[in-house]
Amino acid sequence: MLTVLRDRVYRRLFTAQVIALVGTGLATVALGLLAYDLAGADAGSVLGTALAVKMVAYVGIAPLVGTVADRLPRRALMVGADLTRAGVACTLPFVDQVWQVYVLVFLLQSASAAFTPTFQSVIPDVLPQERDYTRALSMSRLAYDLESLLSPALAAALLTVIGYSWLFTGTVVGFLGSAALVVSTALPKRAAAPTHRPARATAGLRLFLSVPPLRALLALNLAVAAASAMVTVNSVVYVRDVLGLSASVVPLALGAYGAGSMVVALALPRLLDRGADRPVMLRGALLMTVVFAGLGVITASGKGSWRLVALLVLWAAFGAACSAVLTPAGRLVRRSAPAGERTAAFAAQFSLSHGCWLLTYPLAGWLGAEAGLLTAVVVLGALALAASLLAVRLWRVPSAAVEHEHHDLHAGHPHLANAVEVRAGWRHRHGYAADGLHPLTSA
Repeated sequence: MLTVLRDRVYRRLFTAQVIALVGTGLATVALGLLAYDLAGADAGSVLGTALAVKMVAYVGIAPLVGTVADRLPRRALMVGADLTRAGVACTLPFVDQVWQVYVLVFLLQSASAAFTPTFQSVIPDVLPQERDYTRALSMSRLAYDLESLLSPALAAALLTVIGYSWLFTGTVVGFLGSAALVVSTALPKRAAAPTHRPARATAGLRLFLSVPPLRALLALNLAVAAASAMVTVNSVVYVRDVLGLSASVVPLALGAYGAGSMVVALALPRLLDRGADRPVMLRGALLMTVVFAGLGVITASGKGSWRLVALLVLWAAFGAACSAVLTPAGRLVRRSAPAGERTAAFAAQFSLSHGCWLLTYPLAGWLGAEAGLLTAVVVLGALALAASLLAVRLWRVPSAAVEHEHHDLHAGHPHLANAVEVRAGWRHRHGYAADGLHPLTSA
């Protein structure tokens, strides 16, 4: 999997991503401590509102960025987003009002909503071979999982020698380092955006609604959001209230989730080399419903030391199932969207997936607090099951092999691996299904 790092451009972009993620992780810890200084016992509500503001920024800003991103220099857009994030992080240590936190979080996450889809749309151009791109997706998944594990540990170590406000300095350094790496990297030329289609904020959404595999991906996003919300919101409740254990066990539970995700991310490149995305992603989604059933047993059971081990196993299974869906998602978007609309498609995926979390995060918290954890498990589990079954229905197996031609794909495009060049373009034969490369009216 590490062979993709031999590509100089990808290596620099991946390093930029990792540095920025570490900076973001430090900011997350520092924001929690800042909220406590400002609000005391109400710090939880401040952070909950800040999380909601973050999701609103993601859902609202990403489609707008997708509208114009294909018509702007990608490097300038990413560097500008990094510099904006660094500038916002510089001001956070001087905040003395709660409303200021919300405003700055919105600005910070709006810049992230511009950076991330643009970054995701660049990688397929850097690594045009699907085998390499699959490994890059696994590397990205590992980077997110490792950040969630290592950034809190790094922050804890730094807090033994410095005040928490200095953690924001690490955030600034991370974003400036990311900007420096991006600005010094020559990005490959991208395909021209189609001139016959007007730029609209709904372009990516319309693509998701018109292509069956992407409609299925939208349902899969909802299943992932249900599972991850249960872990993120209620891990501390399970450890402290259900199991009666100390707060020191909470990182162990979250670490089990990350470990499950990393194991699958490491295994997927070889698995996807031999098979298709569909069975991997759908089985991952259906696994979530099984895990919810097991979680219901733990929640309804009485005392027993076995429940901690069971919870760690279930959290690891949640991580594995979510990774099985999320890691190949980039391949699906890349394959389904025409090259000139790729940024809009990734922006739509970014926005829609976070829209699902905007629904499930408060649902997991409110149901757990007001109706009890078992009710939360049943409702979110039913939501994951319904979303998974809908994805199975929407994402049908391609029809029998059909010979057809492509007239708008460049030589070396991954879809043309076994195609024969003809005068008008490229001809090949495979199972046919409507997607961004194969319209419903073509055959």
